[in-house]
Amino acid sequence: MQALQIDGINEPAHLQEVTTPTPGPGQVLVQLHAAALNHRDVWIQKGQYAGLKFPCILGSDGAGVIMAVGEGADAGWQGQAVVINPGHNWGDNPRAQGRSFTILGLPAQGTFAEYVCVEARYVHPLPRHLSFEQGAALPLGGVTAYRAAFTRAGLQAGERVLISGIGGGVALLALQMAVAVGAEVWVTSGSAEKLERARQLGAKGGISYQQEKWASELVKQAGGAFDVIIDSAAGPGFEALLDAAAPGGRIVFYGGTLGAIPQLPPAKVFWKQLSVLGSTMGTEQDFAAMVDLFEQHQLVPVIDQVFPLAEGETALRRMDQGQQFGKIVLKIKE
Repeated sequence: MQALQIDGINEPAHLQEVTTPTPGPGQVLVQLHAAALNHRDVWIQKGQYAGLKFPCILGSDGAGVIMAVGEGADAGWQGQAVVINPGHNWGDNPRAQGRSFTILGLPAQGTFAEYVCVEARYVHPLPRHLSFEQGAALPLGGVTAYRAAFTRAGLQAGERVLISGIGGGVALLALQMAVAVGAEVWVTSGSAEKLERARQLGAKGGISYQQEKWASELVKQAGGAFDVIIDSAAGPGFEALLDAAAPGGRIVFYGGTLGAIPQLPPAKVFWKQLSVLGSTMGTEQDFAAMVDLFEQHQLVPVIDQVFPLAEGETALRRMDQGQQFGKIVLKIKE
C-alpha cells in the first residue's frame, strides 16, 4: 500500500510503498478514504513529541470502509463506512487517562495511508450526512472539544461561553457543538476574517486578542462575563481569561501553544470561585457522545483545504504556518 512516511526528525513526509497490514484478533482493516491533520503531526515531524519512533506513518484522524475483520471481531462490520476513534487504551478511570493510553499515529502507524488496522471497539459508523473528508475532520479535534466543553466544563444551554483562538480545528468544533446545544458563543482571534467567519457559524461576536484590554471590552460587548471559557493557548494572556470569567465560571484548557502561565493571581481565582480545568482527548464514551451530537444536529466540520495524499508534505507545511480556518484533510481514495 501507499503511505505518507517520515524517516527522521525534520525529514519531509514522502510517499512510500509499505506492507498492507493484516487485522489481528479483535481488529478491523479500514481502507481509508480520507485523513486529517493535527498539530501533533507537525510536532512529531519536528521531534517535539515524546516516544518518537521512525520510520513513522503519521495521522490520527481517518474515515473509510472496513474491508476485513480479524478473529473475534464482528463480521457484520465488513463493508461499513466508519470514522476512527484515535484515543486508545484510556483505562478504567474516566477522570483521567491511564499510563497505557496512546494516540493513533505514534507509536502505532497512523492514518496517512491507504489502510490501517485498529481494534473494532475504536470504529464508529460514519454519520450518514457526512462525506469521508468531513468524517475524517471529526475525530481527534471533536473528542477534545467535546470533553473540554461538556465533560470537564459542564457547558449547559443558555450559558455564555468564550472560545479563544478561533480558526483551529478544536476551537471550531467546540463552537459548532456549543451553538448546537443552545449556548451563547463568543470568540477571540488575531484575524478579523476569522472572527467574521465564526459569526457565520453562529458565534454572537468576537474580538481581537491583540486589542488592549480585550477581555473587559468583550465582556461589555457580550453583556456580561463568561460562564465557560475554552482555551488552547495558556501563556502570558491567561490572566485576561480570569478577568473575563463570571463568578463561579469554569476555565478549561486543552493546550499551551503560548507556553507556561507566568502569573496566576490567586485572589482572582478564589474570590470569584473559579474552576481552572485541564483536559485532553477523551474517553470512548466521550467519543461516542460527540459523534452522536454531530449526527443529531446534522453538524458538518469546517474544512480548510483538501490535498491529495501525495501532497501531504505541502499540507503539513500549511498546518505549520497556522493560517488555516478549519481542518486540513488528505484525500486518499476517490
